[in-house]
Amino acid sequence: MAGKIPRQFIDDLLARTDIVELIDGRIGLKKAGKDYQACCPFHNEKTPSFTVSRDKQFYHCFGCGANGNAISFLMEYDKLEFVDAIEELAGLYNLDIPREQGLGGPQRSFEEKKSDYDLMMQTANFYQNQLANHNNSASVKNYVQGRGLSEQTVNKFLIGYAPPEWDALLSRLARTPAQRQQLVELKLASEKSPGRQFDFFRDRLMFPIRDKRGRIIAFGGRVMGQDQGPKYLNSPETRIFHKSFELYGFYEAKQAHKSLEQVLIVEGYMDVVALSEYGIDYAVAALGTATTTEHMQTLFRNTDKVICCYDGDRAGRDAAWRALEHALPNLKDGKSLGFVFLPDGEDPDSLVQKEGKALFEQRLSNADDYSKVLFSRLSEQCDLTTDAGKAKLLAEAIPLISKIPSEFYQESLLTTLARLIGRTREQLSAKLATPKKQHAIERKFKVTPMRRAIGLLLQHPILAKSVDYLPELAHMQLPGMALFLKLQHTCLENEHYTTAHILEAFRDTPDYEALKKLATWQHNIQEEALEDEFKHTFKFIEDQCLNLRLETLLIKDKTEGLSSDERLECALLTQALSTRRTGQN
Repeated sequence: MAGKIPRQFIDDLLARTDIVELIDGRIGLKKAGKDYQACCPFHNEKTPSFTVSRDKQFYHCFGCGANGNAISFLMEYDKLEFVDAIEELAGLYNLDIPREQGLGGPQRSFEEKKSDYDLMMQTANFYQNQLANHNNSASVKNYVQGRGLSEQTVNKFLIGYAPPEWDALLSRLARTPAQRQQLVELKLASEKSPGRQFDFFRDRLMFPIRDKRGRIIAFGGRVMGQDQGPKYLNSPETRIFHKSFELYGFYEAKQAHKSLEQVLIVEGYMDVVALSEYGIDYAVAALGTATTTEHMQTLFRNTDKVICCYDGDRAGRDAAWRALEHALPNLKDGKSLGFVFLPDGEDPDSLVQKEGKALFEQRLSNADDYSKVLFSRLSEQCDLTTDAGKAKLLAEAIPLISKIPSEFYQESLLTTLARLIGRTREQLSAKLATPKKQHAIERKFKVTPMRRAIGLLLQHPILAKSVDYLPELAHMQLPGMALFLKLQHTCLENEHYTTAHILEAFRDTPDYEALKKLATWQHNIQEEALEDEFKHTFKFIEDQCLNLRLETLLIKDKTEGLSSDERLECALLTQALSTRRTGQN
């Protein structure tokens, strides 16, 4: 696998990025004092409570609590993974993303990566041109029209035609050996023997596959007649295409909806395209594979409601079961998973053409809840009239229920399970492998002196220079001391750091969530009083450390006795504390 992205590169990227400009370009911001405001893009509101700070390079919503730096915003707003968000920011400045030494071999430059995506786009354009102008164009268009697809839908999904000639694409796009090799590496051409290449897709209706950012990364080809090989032929995996992560039609669905209220999972490209033709423009399809864990993670990050649509036969129900298993870890509070099983011999393409949009969407409204599918499947394999059957159902259901993060959903499933096997929910609750989530019993956040010092330093990194750096205090075992010193050291070593930089440096640490809370804490201290307040708080913490050490020595003196050095330390600590108290009076 490729190495990690260096911390220094991420720091430099954040330093180049103005979070105000980034967010303003997506949602529009208005000046409000020294900061900027807008209605929050992460929840519905009428009065702006979403604030962006240019000084801190940080955003925070006082309504829903969303907060973070530029990378966090792209991850949440554009629904990107961490590395994708880094790539998006780096692309704005035409920067290559370096990697620390890993196992993935030499890294490809920004220009090399761009060349791959450009070639995929040129290929899509070539297929579209062939659909319009090839000698077979009339028959292909007749096939497309016979499938009920309009020109608008064809253009929306960039549908094209791969001609039957063995090297039509190679002849058009590969003028040099390097270009021919690139086509082979991207699986647009095949090579049976050295120097002899031919087009991978021939005489097929072509469906470009886009990633979350709209870049073409692969193709799917469908035959239009009998005896032409497999009905669907998909691009093999390449350096830019990993099928377990991608969903056909997902980019188009996001483009059609500012906020996806629901997503429908179907089995084929034609299903997605046909449904879109009828105005059902929120369907996606897996790419020659079963629905994966990564697919479900992507969908539930973008919508609260996922409906899986499968054939009603055994194969369809097996596919539904695999999808359900992969979806369970994503069923947080407010997330919904449903299943629709189609009549024999029907698929979404054929059914929507028979029934129309209204009746098809009525089927979606009547989708079976995931809980019904779960217990129906498990109960098939258990004789619930016997204790053995009930015990088997319990043994198989509990691990699945344990995967669900929502306590509400867990309790609902336990209630159903208890009814099926003649037990109470309370008896079953103890069997869950996952304990209640700590956040459900989280105490109200209290600002202690240590949290106050860390919060001030986090929001105003320049304060790190206003007090002495005393790493020896880490040995005092005072709660939060190690984090404070780590934070101060980070600020001293990186004088240009903003709040955004610091949070990014701690993103993958156990302290990240606590720091995010402190980054949004409203301290209400005037700017001119910040340094004095910070020094005063730090002095209080120093006194705590000195008192803690003195108490430790006094206890040891009574139980074990002190060495001569410890007696001297005890005397110096007593004198120092007395002097500090005198200085305060």
